[in-house]
Amino acid sequence: MNNEVRQILVTSALPYANGSIHIGHLVEYIQTDIWVRFQKMQGNQCTYVCADDAHGTPIMLRARQEGIEPEALIARVSTEHQQDFSDFNVVFDNYHSTHSDENRQLASTIYQRNRDKGNITNRTITQAFDPEENMFLPDRFIKGTCPKCGADDQYGDNCEACGASYSSNELKNPVSAVSGVKPVDKESEHHFFKLGNFEQMLQQWTKSGHLQNEVSNKLDEWFEAGLQEWDISRDAPYFGFEIPDHPGKYFYVWLDAPVGYMASFKNLCDKTDLDFDQFWGKESKAELYHFIGKDIIYFHALFWPAMLSGADFRTPTAIFSHGFLTVNGKKMSKSRGTFIKANTYFKHLNPEYLRYYFAAKLGSGIEDIDLNLEDFSQRVNSDLVGKVVNIASRCSGFIKKRFNGQLSAELSEPELFDEFINAGESINKHYEKREFSRAVREIMALADRANQYIDEKKPWVIAKEEGKEDELQAVCSMGINLFRLLIGYLRPILPATAEKSEAFLQITPLTWAELATPLTSHAIAKFKPLMTRIEATQIEAMLEDSKEDLVAQSTTQAKPNKALKKGHLAKDPIADTIEFEDFAKIDLRIARIVKADHVEGADKLLQLTMDLGEGETRNVFAGIKSAYTPEGLEGKLTVMVANLAPRKMRFGLSEGMVLAAGPGGKELYILDPDEGAEPGMKVK
Repeated sequence: MNNEVRQILVTSALPYANGSIHIGHLVEYIQTDIWVRFQKMQGNQCTYVCADDAHGTPIMLRARQEGIEPEALIARVSTEHQQDFSDFNVVFDNYHSTHSDENRQLASTIYQRNRDKGNITNRTITQAFDPEENMFLPDRFIKGTCPKCGADDQYGDNCEACGASYSSNELKNPVSAVSGVKPVDKESEHHFFKLGNFEQMLQQWTKSGHLQNEVSNKLDEWFEAGLQEWDISRDAPYFGFEIPDHPGKYFYVWLDAPVGYMASFKNLCDKTDLDFDQFWGKESKAELYHFIGKDIIYFHALFWPAMLSGADFRTPTAIFSHGFLTVNGKKMSKSRGTFIKANTYFKHLNPEYLRYYFAAKLGSGIEDIDLNLEDFSQRVNSDLVGKVVNIASRCSGFIKKRFNGQLSAELSEPELFDEFINAGESINKHYEKREFSRAVREIMALADRANQYIDEKKPWVIAKEEGKEDELQAVCSMGINLFRLLIGYLRPILPATAEKSEAFLQITPLTWAELATPLTSHAIAKFKPLMTRIEATQIEAMLEDSKEDLVAQSTTQAKPNKALKKGHLAKDPIADTIEFEDFAKIDLRIARIVKADHVEGADKLLQLTMDLGEGETRNVFAGIKSAYTPEGLEGKLTVMVANLAPRKMRFGLSEGMVLAAGPGGKELYILDPDEGAEPGMKVK
């Protein structure tokens, strides 16, 4: 192997500062963290940076609805994100924000250099405008039918169904996601990045090993369609950086977001002896890798290298894309409780379990992976608890009690030890190539071999025989050494378990090079359980906890029909039909429950203060006390009938109706809109 120390800079895609981290997001950060930890075990200089993506209209609107400044919102969310990452042992060398001085300076530099080279042009365009909200609409705030595949409810810049990218004016049947009204056309001057100027460069770059083959092949479709100019500006009101030579115009979030990789590293350089130009300069020899989801390939594999090249910065060594996460074979669902936030998982289960299971599923391609919860429990219990940890448990007691914690002076089975060491070469290659599932399979095969050795030697039998003290010590010492190798190989995946194991073995943090030297004539500490089995009740509790985000489907509280057939509605009693004109009179709005209280003298009611946005609040009495506590409701988004005539009750005036579904009692669920909804939005 090449012993030269590599200089590596690694990034993950920046989480958007407008929502919580969920287990689908964690696939990427865990994948990246494992690879970074592996590189550091090799002795390479590997730096891992990230940041919150903190600009854009969604953040501006959410801050407005909460009555706070955007800076306060992004600071709060950043704290939450960093806690989630820490909980799952994802460790960054630096975590920053795109709303930073470093990012403003670097984004402006990239813009100005490209402008001066003729890669930026200005022209007046006709743009979608929301006449109700008096604002131009970003692409992501226009929804409609995909012009490529015909899928409904797609964003104005790309289709989640077919992956196509397009301009918002190509979208069919567009509506504003802010107010629900049909956008009108309005002129505005915008800045455009001439992506076509880089076609030859990008054709060569995308075919030169910087991308996975399936990604490179996918990009051919965009080359065939012709590279379009990219709108990099937005109109006020907007939370972001003003374009240096055009006050009142702002950089589109996708321009300054990837620059956040550079900005976070620059922030780290200013605090350490790292050299920014050594990693980002045009002649840089350092390695630069981006880990991203397959849904943002277009921005990273075309716009990003073009922007960098045009501004005389280096381009990435490689971009590694991954697939999405499904749970039990289906898209994550709030109604099934499988839309699991990171902090919800953390309340119930050891994060190392998820790290291991993801690693056991992840390869170097962009295929989706599935978290099958039954398989998850069985694999963790079998592999980690039943195989790996069990080795130390089976051997340590004899060493501690009979030999004062002292291991043998030499290995009794050097050939077996060498077999494990030799396997490390293949495991090493799998880690390097991000073939984590293959690495895990080989490590578990070694775990089986170690347990087979212990079963064959039967130290519990030897311990009962006189005159076999040396043999007992040798067998158990061999077992401890095999356990040490397994933990060493698993260290990038299970850092916390490795740290506990190193404390038990009384050794310094393991490096890859140190693994080949066995522990002999060495004292170990008393063994403490490293992991416990996953119980079914833990999984059930996590899913129930996740159902707090349940999306209800009806206002009627009708009992659901478990025998629902495809293409048929549930056979519950249905009220007499109404005309569309009658239904159109109902004004359904997103609202936030800002306060919830018990109602004295009422068995079923809770009193809710509903925020409808723009400073408007309503008092509503809702019969949901059987299913919800006041403290569990405050802060939640839901849907209410906003134009229901006020109803005078003996407890006070009720100024609306909260929508709920279910058979009643504890099985009653208020509507819980998906992430991104905001108070005041009209429900269509």
